[in-house]
Amino acid sequence: MANKEVKNLVKELEAQGFEVTRAKGNHLKVYLDGKLITAMASTPSDIRSLANSIAFLRRNGFVYKGH
Repeated sequence: MANKEVKNLVKELEAQGFEVTRAKGNHLKVYLDGKLITAMASTPSDIRSLANSIAFLRRNGFVYKGH
């Protein structure tokens, strides 16, 4: 994971009880209570990709504090 924002997001997810695993290629899978919540790019090329992932995670219980 080269993207600083993604690294910070992963730390926040794990602190809130989410599990983050590396998938094929440059993707991460996010689980909560053993259930797959979403897959996201670990090196997003689209400027909105990270914001869209955060919005989806928020709808599934994640509280984003941002940095």
